Amino acid sequence: MTRIALYPGSFDPVTNGHVDILRQSLALADKVVVAIGIHPGKMPLFSFEERVDLIHAAAREQFAPEDASRIEVISFANLVIDTARDQGAAYLVRGLRDGTDLDYEMQMAGMNGTLEPSIRTVFLPASPNVRHITATLVRQIAKMGGDIGAFVPASVAGPLRLRTGQAAM
Repeated sequence: MTRIALYPGSFDPVTNGHVDILRQSLALADKVVVAIGIHPGKMPLFSFEERVDLIHAAAREQFAPEDASRIEVISFANLVIDTARDQGAAYLVRGLRDGTDLDYEMQMAGMNGTLEPSIRTVFLPASPNVRHITATLVRQIAKMGGDIGAFVPASVAGPLRLRTGQAAM
């Protein structure tokens, strides 16, 4: 039986923090489905298709080919627990940076566990070197001309710089 984990988020853009949680997820599951949330009211920096390409590029850059091939990227606009069920996932993967994340994620895990008791939420702690990274801050730094190289994979840095009008670094 294939163990499937669903890793939901916006991934706008995919950061080194996301890659860290994805690496940990690959150690737990046979297949990881990265589920990009699509919200009609939000205007992401990158389109869904661009985020798919960036996630796959980061995976090819950061992981061995056999691990990168175990990653699938989909979109979802419904409840994450419904998406997990539709994908046959046994686990919902959530990264934790700090206590604030834990408080929020515990509430979500409780709600999701009530809606679908057979799908477990797995909390993975962010590694210390990426714990401070958020996609929101990365976008802000990029838009203001700061160096985002330490926060995103190299395969993401170039497209992010182009999107935010930065000259190549």
